[in-house]
Amino acid sequence: MHADNRRGILAMSMAMALFIANDALVKQVSASLPGPQLIFIRGVLATLLVILMAQAMGHLKNWRLMLNGRLWLRGAVDVAASLTYLTAVFHLPLGNATAINLASPLFITVFAIYFFKEHVSLQRGSFIFLGFCGVLLVVQPASDGFNFYGWICVAATLLHATRDTLTRAIGLHIPVLLVTLSTAVSVAIAAGAVTLTQTWVPVSNMALVMLLGASLFLSIAYYLLIVAMRSGEMSLVAPFRYSGLLFALIIGYFVWDEVPNALAWLGILLLVVSGLMILRAENIKTSEE
Repeated sequence: MHADNRRGILAMSMAMALFIANDALVKQVSASLPGPQLIFIRGVLATLLVILMAQAMGHLKNWRLMLNGRLWLRGAVDVAASLTYLTAVFHLPLGNATAINLASPLFITVFAIYFFKEHVSLQRGSFIFLGFCGVLLVVQPASDGFNFYGWICVAATLLHATRDTLTRAIGLHIPVLLVTLSTAVSVAIAAGAVTLTQTWVPVSNMALVMLLGASLFLSIAYYLLIVAMRSGEMSLVAPFRYSGLLFALIIGYFVWDEVPNALAWLGILLLVVSGLMILRAENIKTSEE
């Protein structure tokens, strides 16, 4: 396997693990804080952490690179995707929203073919679809849960895929940390605007500590996601988003005693088989070149 593909797959898998760790902490804090206030505080903390990292690595001296329009276009799309997805989640069963959102690798594969002229074999496409079937078995969306807000969730998924495609379009001369910073700033500003319409709730020390941890996980996850989408073939790297579901099941078991049922175990098997077959096919392809 080419080094770029290996780096992209590893970065995507690690990013998904950190996103899930962030979600677990946010879920704990959401019991005591309104969503927009929580996201704003986490966004501000993430922005400060990324600024410190960028300063330590000497990237802030190139701050003029932050004026690149594609950075803020990507940030705006990210904000739109997040707000659209949250709107859908508020009106849909969580299983349905999760299943629709995890269809993003399918959309990214289409975008990779259309915009970047990637060659995606029927075999790879079949394995990606197999992984998505595994997702459906794990989350088990309700058949009566697809309504108007289901289409809103589809739009959010398209926006997430668009954000990742735009990541690939940003020039490599712009450091990953500056792309990460533009994302953190965009999310913090959007959430802050929403909090202006709401009453703030006092933040406990424990909630602040958990949000600091969440912001650290989120910052690193943003960074790794950008690395992943800049490395290797998009259609090869994107399916490893499904690994996030496996990490979520592990955390759910150890933190909330959530045990998958028989269908979910079958879905987990399909997810693992899908990932292994994608890797195997790529290794065979590389050895033949």
